Amino acid sequence: MPSDACALVGREAEIHRLTGLVDLLASGSGQAILLEGEPGIGKSSLARVAVEAAEERGFGSYWAECDEIGQALPLQPLLDALLAGAMAEPRLDTIQRLLRGEVSSAADPAMAAAEQMLALMSELCSETPTVLVVDDLQWADLSTISVWEWLARSVDRTALLLIGILRPVPQRDELLAVRRVVGADNTFRLEGLHDEAVSELISTLSDGAPGTNLLRLAAEAAGNPLYLTELMDSLVRAQRLTVNESGAVEVTGGPVPGSLIGAISDRLDFLPKGVRNILQAAALLGNEFPVSDLAIVLGRRVGELVPAIDDARTARVLKDVGDKLAFRHPLIRAALYDDIAAPLRPAWHRDAARALAEAGVPTQRVARQLLQAISAPNPDPLDESLLNWTVDAAPTLVAQAPRTAIELLRQAASRTPASSTRGAVLVCRLAEALYRAGECAEAVQIATRALAVVEDPDLLVDLHWTVSQSRTMLGRPDEALEALEEAYELAEMSPQQRARLLVLTARAHRALGEVSVAGNVATKALAAAEEAGDKWALGWALHVMILVSTMRGEVAFTLPLFDRAIGVIGNAPELNDLGLLLQINKAIALGNLDRYDEALGTAARVRQLADRTGSLVRLAQAQSALGQLLFQVGRWDDATAEVETLTDDFKDPSASCCDRGIAAVIAFHRGDATAARRHLELAALRADQLGNRVVAPLILAHSLDREINDQPEEALAVLTARVGGDAEELDEVEDLLPEAARLAAFTGDFGAAADVADQAATLARRSTVPHRLGTAAYCRGLLDRDPFLLQQAADRYRDAGRPLLRAKALEAAAIGFAGQDEKDAARAAFTRADELYDQLGANWDLAHLRAHLRRFGIRRGPRAKHRQAQVGWSSLTPTETKIAAMVAEGMSNRQIAEQLVLSPRTVGTHVSHILAKLGVRSRIDIAREAAENVKAG
Repeated sequence: MPSDACALVGREAEIHRLTGLVDLLASGSGQAILLEGEPGIGKSSLARVAVEAAEERGFGSYWAECDEIGQALPLQPLLDALLAGAMAEPRLDTIQRLLRGEVSSAADPAMAAAEQMLALMSELCSETPTVLVVDDLQWADLSTISVWEWLARSVDRTALLLIGILRPVPQRDELLAVRRVVGADNTFRLEGLHDEAVSELISTLSDGAPGTNLLRLAAEAAGNPLYLTELMDSLVRAQRLTVNESGAVEVTGGPVPGSLIGAISDRLDFLPKGVRNILQAAALLGNEFPVSDLAIVLGRRVGELVPAIDDARTARVLKDVGDKLAFRHPLIRAALYDDIAAPLRPAWHRDAARALAEAGVPTQRVARQLLQAISAPNPDPLDESLLNWTVDAAPTLVAQAPRTAIELLRQAASRTPASSTRGAVLVCRLAEALYRAGECAEAVQIATRALAVVEDPDLLVDLHWTVSQSRTMLGRPDEALEALEEAYELAEMSPQQRARLLVLTARAHRALGEVSVAGNVATKALAAAEEAGDKWALGWALHVMILVSTMRGEVAFTLPLFDRAIGVIGNAPELNDLGLLLQINKAIALGNLDRYDEALGTAARVRQLADRTGSLVRLAQAQSALGQLLFQVGRWDDATAEVETLTDDFKDPSASCCDRGIAAVIAFHRGDATAARRHLELAALRADQLGNRVVAPLILAHSLDREINDQPEEALAVLTARVGGDAEELDEVEDLLPEAARLAAFTGDFGAAADVADQAATLARRSTVPHRLGTAAYCRGLLDRDPFLLQQAADRYRDAGRPLLRAKALEAAAIGFAGQDEKDAARAAFTRADELYDQLGANWDLAHLRAHLRRFGIRRGPRAKHRQAQVGWSSLTPTETKIAAMVAEGMSNRQIAEQLVLSPRTVGTHVSHILAKLGVRSRIDIAREAAENVKAG
């Protein structure tokens, strides 16, 4: 095998750039790069340059190795890399517990473990600049790829140099997103060495200048450093090199390896047969393996293997990697593995699995062997010892890789009747694996059949849970309720089981829109959970009660429930996700109560917490909640920037559609219909996954689209299709009522206007929330054409802190006063509405307002045009101007974010916009521009 020095000949440009990236880590600037090329081209050697440079500077470094037989086990390469550093991190222990299936409340253990891994990497990078290498990324499991992609998206704010090493083939769809995130500029595609570098490498390997014939032979290697090295080693072993009369090294006659694999096979042919047999057993175990596992598989003592291992290390076939051995290159392992007859491989993997299981090695190492054994066509049935191991390992396998576990569990379950103790466990875990893998219809079928014969109460509850959850996922919550009701008939149900079933029942009733029933069942679940002392059931029961109160419009009643639920959860890691969800919903609830300072602070804190814990779904939801709040208080630039911070790939359909709806509404109000419709097109890609869920910003955007297209009746129809009906769910359509009332009045549909006014009055009844009182007055004022009531609505919206709705009420009041020839009152309302629209940048509304008032002879006096510039300091929005000034003061993105209640990513987006508008490249340039404009001002 080539030394790294040999493999790096001719790679000076790449080395210079890599070491430069390591140097940048000290300033907190990270990068994600891909090293791509054929086997042996020098990718790993280049990555080791970065690792060595990092270690010289005292930075952290981790090297993760992926291999083909490990794809079924999530995060194993990253775990092995972190554990190799003897790291004592509580979060690392949590990841392992999640992947062993020991945290029962985790809905998706692999995803939860991935989120914990992201949080752990973020913490490591905050402590010290870090280099993380993931080798053979083309063989990585999906969770490792997801973590790599997310880390790549966040390197701009972490001191992380993330390096992925991969071959051009196999091409995997999952890696397309990785390539997009990294981009062409940061993808190093390594080609063969040029002729000069080949000559230099041959000179180094042969201790002399190569002659013509040797160079001609070397040309067959197409500049591949590994092939060249193996070729030269082969010639040396065969004593086929000589020095000619001119002092050049030449090759004598005879056969030479015709390919890289051939050259490697030639190296292996020099090993004694006994050593080669031991190495073939090692090839079963993967690229890296503990010596103890090799001894177990061979049925020998470790001491007996020492001579063979020493021979393999001397021949540069094996190398030391921490407390393990590893093949010096994956191609060596591939050559040894391919030499095993294909029919023998599954049987040998099965024997290896049995030996490792009986020795009690960790589950994932046994699973690697057993999953390879059953992946062959028509695999042999599992024997008794492997069946018993599968029963014990099933929770871990289902938690880690449900789709992979299905075939193993299916085979094991077919060997044992479900009426037996072992068979009952296997069929229960099979049904759960099918549900977690998204095969819900088959999960219902398997679980339903098992319910007829299984007798164990714990397993029966698990089966009913699987049936209920699967039917809910299939869009059949009524049938899910049936499964839960059957579960209540179990005589030996524990208090904890009863509490959790009641929680599931309450959630099912809510999904059916049966709000009162859901509330009653949630109350029973809460009592049962208190009796059982089950934090999971307590937290979720309180969450359902919160949702029910919100849907009834009783938002004020939710705040004590939020505080109680968050207190119950505490710092329990298995309930982190519920804790984040509760805080997100609390921020929304505070906004619904017009307590915006508290709401924005809560949203910012939970977003930061979600970012730190690596919870991608909750991070997207927290940012969506923050975007809604920023829109409502009139911080439209910030709201738009929040939408751009995360791609839709990381958002659930509801968050994605809400964000796109907000961005579209802002763009329509600002007169940019093209941008607005682009957001609607992006939302349409996810909208069919919403079901009957009401996403108010998206509905408002679709209504505005029709109104701007001179279709006011159609615009009203978009809203009235959602407004009305169940009084228990008024809260979900509350934000649609003002626009529905306005359009109904404009189109003369007084029936619709009256219905909307009644609904607004229902919400405002017994309420002291300013915006609800404002909406009731606004809707009634439009119906009765009462400008005084509309002025009152504007005052309530002012108290609420909602400038757009205030401007709308003032506009309607101005038109009403003008119609009654109250010119002074009309002009005052008109002027204030005009100012508010102008502050928001709502150009469409400004034109709409002025066109109405011109008919009554009321005009706004001349003034400077607002923000016409597209580039330069005058083109900056108010938020951008404020951030530019903070940058000039030397504040970091994080400091600015904390002061403005934004995310560092959002501040980064604003800074990028500022740089583009000013036509400059650095924060120093921004500071210079700011200083010049202060002087000019």
